[in-house]
Amino acid sequence: MLNLKNICIKYQSFLLYVIFGILTTIVNIIVFFILYNMLHTGHNIAYVVAWFWAVLFAYLTNRVWVFHSTSSTTADIVKEVWQFYLARVLTGIIGYFILTFGVDLLHQDANIWNIIQNIFVIVSNFVLSKLIIFKKDNDT
Repeated sequence: MLNLKNICIKYQSFLLYVIFGILTTIVNIIVFFILYNMLHTGHNIAYVVAWFWAVLFAYLTNRVWVFHSTSSTTADIVKEVWQFYLARVLTGIIGYFILTFGVDLLHQDANIWNIIQNIFVIVSNFVLSKLIIFKKDNDT
């Protein structure tokens, strides 16, 4: 039992990131599904709107519970938000191209390709958040 506790403590940020990453993915998939399947918007519009809501959810959870950001000055918070959204825009664009590749070029199910691109985005965003955005001075 002590080993499990030590593992949880050692990998706390990663485990929380996975939990909130799954929740972020669920937010993305639900919004995408509602827009694409129920409201019959195109997959492009559904992707952008779902991405926006997922990124907002991810920032709030990552800042507070995953990386325990201590940024308190306006300048530090603005820098943090800017880096977070810039990283998400970059991975979001790549995710968009993954979705477009699967749907428009391979003519496969948009819901499946949305899940595939979400996996790529989650892994990429963790690396960027851990190493750059929410990097603590003692992480070097």
